[in-house]
Amino acid sequence: MLIFSQRRRANLASQQGSVLIESLVAVTIFSMGVLALVGLQSAMIKNSSDNRYRAEAQLIAQTHIANMMAYGGDAATYVSQVDAEKIKTQLPNGTLTFSAITNSMVTVSVGWQVPGGSRHVVNASSYLFDVM
Repeated sequence: MLIFSQRRRANLASQQGSVLIESLVAVTIFSMGVLALVGLQSAMIKNSSDNRYRAEAQLIAQTHIANMMAYGGDAATYVSQVDAEKIKTQLPNGTLTFSAITNSMVTVSVGWQVPGGSRHVVNASSYLFDVM
């Protein structure tokens, strides 16, 4: 019985601190999982804001085309009355351009750029017809 007690004590002495090491490994693995979730959430927020800006830009472009159609056949007159600087309040670093303005075809380009991001542009084109 004495030999068994000595072996048990020697065995217990060699395992001192193993619970601490296991705890540190568990905390490290848990921390990596939390960091991965935070990274995933930040990517989802970025994609969500990109989609919101894209939808807003498309709405702005389609609204200007609809206004030109409602204004009548003279698209150039409508474009001269548009306040292109107003878009900067709607989109970050927003730009609004009209191109290919004729009495039959118009293209509206709406651009934006978030700080630190790349430039995005949405184009909307339509044929304009005179309504008699």
